[in-house]
Amino acid sequence: MDNNRFDHIKIVNANENNLKNISLEIPKKKITVFTGVSGSGKSSICLDTIAAESRRELNKTFPSFIQQYLPKYGRPDVERIENLPVTILLDQKKPSSNSRSTVGTYTDIHSLLRLLFSRIGEPFAGYSDIFSFNHPSGQCKKCEGLGVTTELDIHKLVDFDKSLNDEGVINFPAFTTGAWRWKRYAYSGLFDLDKKIKDYSEKELNLFLHSPQTRLKNPPPNWPKSAKFEGIYPRMYRSIINQKEGKRHQKILETMITTAICPQCNGTRYNEKIRSCRIIGKNISDVASMSIPDAMDFISQISHHLAEDIKAEIIKRLQALKDIGLGYISLDRNIGTLSGGEAQRTKIAKYINSSLTDMVYVLDEPSAGLHPHDIDLLKNSLRMLKDRGNTILIVEHNRAIIELADHVIDMGPSGGSKGGEIMFSNTYEKLLDSDNLTGKLLREKTPLKKAFRNPKDWITIENANLHNLKNITIDLPLGVLTVIAGVAGSGKSSLMDHFENNCTEDIIAIHQKSIGINSRSTPATYLDISDNIRELFALENKVSKKLFSFNSEGACPACNGKGIIVSEMGFMDSIETLCDLCNGKRYAKEVLVYKYRNKDISEVMDMTVNNAVEFFGDNEFAEKLKSLQKTGLGYLHLNQSMSTLSGGELQRVKLASQLNRKGSIFIMDEPTDGLHLNDMKMLMDLFNHLVDQGNSLFIIEHSLDIMKGSDYIIELGPGGGTSGGNILFAGTPEKLLHSDASITRPFLEDSLPAQCKNTGP
Repeated sequence: MDNNRFDHIKIVNANENNLKNISLEIPKKKITVFTGVSGSGKSSICLDTIAAESRRELNKTFPSFIQQYLPKYGRPDVERIENLPVTILLDQKKPSSNSRSTVGTYTDIHSLLRLLFSRIGEPFAGYSDIFSFNHPSGQCKKCEGLGVTTELDIHKLVDFDKSLNDEGVINFPAFTTGAWRWKRYAYSGLFDLDKKIKDYSEKELNLFLHSPQTRLKNPPPNWPKSAKFEGIYPRMYRSIINQKEGKRHQKILETMITTAICPQCNGTRYNEKIRSCRIIGKNISDVASMSIPDAMDFISQISHHLAEDIKAEIIKRLQALKDIGLGYISLDRNIGTLSGGEAQRTKIAKYINSSLTDMVYVLDEPSAGLHPHDIDLLKNSLRMLKDRGNTILIVEHNRAIIELADHVIDMGPSGGSKGGEIMFSNTYEKLLDSDNLTGKLLREKTPLKKAFRNPKDWITIENANLHNLKNITIDLPLGVLTVIAGVAGSGKSSLMDHFENNCTEDIIAIHQKSIGINSRSTPATYLDISDNIRELFALENKVSKKLFSFNSEGACPACNGKGIIVSEMGFMDSIETLCDLCNGKRYAKEVLVYKYRNKDISEVMDMTVNNAVEFFGDNEFAEKLKSLQKTGLGYLHLNQSMSTLSGGELQRVKLASQLNRKGSIFIMDEPTDGLHLNDMKMLMDLFNHLVDQGNSLFIIEHSLDIMKGSDYIIELGPGGGTSGGNILFAGTPEKLLHSDASITRPFLEDSLPAQCKNTGP
């Protein structure tokens, strides 16, 4: 029997998204990196074909009874895939998070800590369950284990000068006059609907505001049989403030609630009984708040025969987090505060110690948010994952990660409809020797820029202490391109946040987390050109323009214009599946009969930015599309959900709307995320254009290519978390090559051509 035929995953005739009927073989138990310009089809192979087919096939192995409760995955557009192991997707999507989800709970380290304290903590407080801040016997009673208290300003929610019959008496969706939650008060029979709230008796007001859930004794005929009456305060806290609905209406809530650290537990989440149980003077909250290395030191000091097996297991899991460069993160860190890159590395660390083997792990740009020093740690972890007998597939642009590959598959030749072909498939060494675009750029080592701009002015930051900053004072240059460098968690974002919060100048802050997105937001809606396109269709067909909005009359009735059906999976991540009725087009079928220049609205909105510029070239709004081209995003589709974009792509979309600025200060947070080496040059040209127009740029960045093109570098460190927060260097890139304190220096030196290294001052 020929065992060699099982050594490769074989894909035959794949056409998913922009793939051009491609066939390829991927070696098993190796690291294969997929390269290529943005939008060339890398994710279409790894995520939308391989990972999607594995999940679909795996679901089929369960009994029919179980399958009805599992998410329904559509079959990817591929003739067949052979020799496909079970595939685990380690993307940058954050795990399902809520205010009770922490790094410790997600990695299961917290469960082990609970067991440890229940065994040897003194005085004995109870079994492991009650050492959870989610357990009624362990959590602080005031904040219910959240660590923070939320105070609702009732006068911003309820207008006491109005009656229940008046419009706007309760200022929140579903509580508005006539809405279903309003009916729980108006139809209760407990209140005079024309009486102003301020005129209620003490008993009526207490009932209206504070009543716990209770069944009405003699409810009116229009009161639902199974319903219970509940006051406004408990209803808001129970159903909205700490739930998903609160997140959906966060902007409204922010106007009426105040959040503060719980005064009773001081943010620890636990009650006094649990906090009093200690090991070597530390309670479970103390340990969870330590950095990973400090927690490892503490656990190592424990000497008790009942703790030996738990100690080894905790240290093994903490070591995995440290090895992958997350040593600066504490176990009590809320999972929702992690960046996409941090979330992905947390997932990798979780699987490092798994007993499973012969798996396929798919990673989507694991270098995101990492300094070259941190990438070395990540590479070691990926090798460990491979050495356990697993196949690693990585979508990546970073030079160091590509160098790690046993096999490289390069997609191209361009993005969008001009991509989807295999340009190269072989070893990394052969890629370097090839005429392939990626191979040429990997061989190319660029020198530092020859002439550095001189700052036009300076802004001084004094005694900055935000987060882990160590009381630093520094001068920030204006009128130049400045890179803020340093290892992950070193204080780069904290320095820029302090600057942004205390600067009186005009600042354009483009952070990865500051762009409000949802499944309905697209590049077209963000650039505010959707209305222009709808007007063209309405005029051409002499119908209402509302028909051409998937947020209005034109929406598909099955998915309500989302194009996807979202299935909530309780404690697991939500599952998104393509809408069967509209096939993801978002529009009702009767809308698609209307044409503009022989294309229906879904065909037009599915165009890439590059195609749309040609299609709408004679329209004024096409200039907005051209601004997206300038930021290297011509491959995006007009209707592409913004939730599918990387943090770097989101920033470049926002940057596109600011290109005509002059005399402003820009702050950007790793804008090169998701960029091919070739696209990096285009972005660098754009940065230089902005500076030449009189703007100041501060870019939090790890890319050595961006550093080499900058005028000034400020480096923080030396480590992350409590080990960071110090200024290691401030000056030109040339001077950084002579800094003994810099962590970045050896990596910058190594990236230079041989003749440029070790130059004197």
